[in-house]
Amino acid sequence: MKIALIKYNAGNIQSVAYALERLGADFVITEHPEEITKADKVIFPGVGQAHTTMQFLKDRKLDEVIRSLRQPVLGICLGMQLLCRYSEEGNTGCLGIFDETVKKFEADSQHKVPHMGWNQVEFMANGLGSFVQQPSFYFVHSYYIPVNSHTLARCEYILPFSAIMKKDNFLAVQFHPEKSAAAGEALLHYFLNSFNVRA
Repeated sequence: MKIALIKYNAGNIQSVAYALERLGADFVITEHPEEITKADKVIFPGVGQAHTTMQFLKDRKLDEVIRSLRQPVLGICLGMQLLCRYSEEGNTGCLGIFDETVKKFEADSQHKVPHMGWNQVEFMANGLGSFVQQPSFYFVHSYYIPVNSHTLARCEYILPFSAIMKKDNFLAVQFHPEKSAAAGEALLHYFLNSFNVRA
C-alpha cells in the first residue's frame, strides 16, 4: 500500500513523515498530482496560514487534485480546516469538502489563544473510539470547526469544537497525531489499516 503525503508549505510535514516511518508505512512526500491520485491513501498535513496555503494549492492546481480524490484521505490540523468551505482566517474560501465554516477562538479570562497542549477528546456514538484507549491528543490551533453532523469526536476549549470529522472518504483531525504519543500513533494506525471508505 502506497501513501502520498501532500507536499506544500506546511510546517509539520517532516514530523508526520517520522511518524509514518515509525509505523513502517510505505510513503512518498509529493506535490505531483499523478503520484497523489495513484496513491492508495493520502495524508493532507498542515501547520500554517489558511489564505497563503490555499493560494499555494491553487497555484499548483492541488486544490483540484484534493477535491477529486476518491481514496481515503486524512486531513491534519490546518489540513482539516482547509477541507471546509470557508475560514475566517484571512476570509479564505477553502476546498469545500465539508460545508462548514472555520471560526476563530475568542480568548477569555480563563483561556488563551491559541489552544495549545494536551486535551481530552470525547467520541460521539459511532464506535470509532475503540481504536484508542486514552483519547488525549496534542492541539495547537487558533481556529476551530463547530460541532456538526460530520463530527465523530469533540473537544472542549472555550467552547465545544470538532476534533475529528468524517465525510465519505475524508477523515479529518484538528489535533496533531504525529505529536500525540500512543493515542496519535493509534489513530494513524487506524487510518492506515482500517479506514478503507471510498467515495
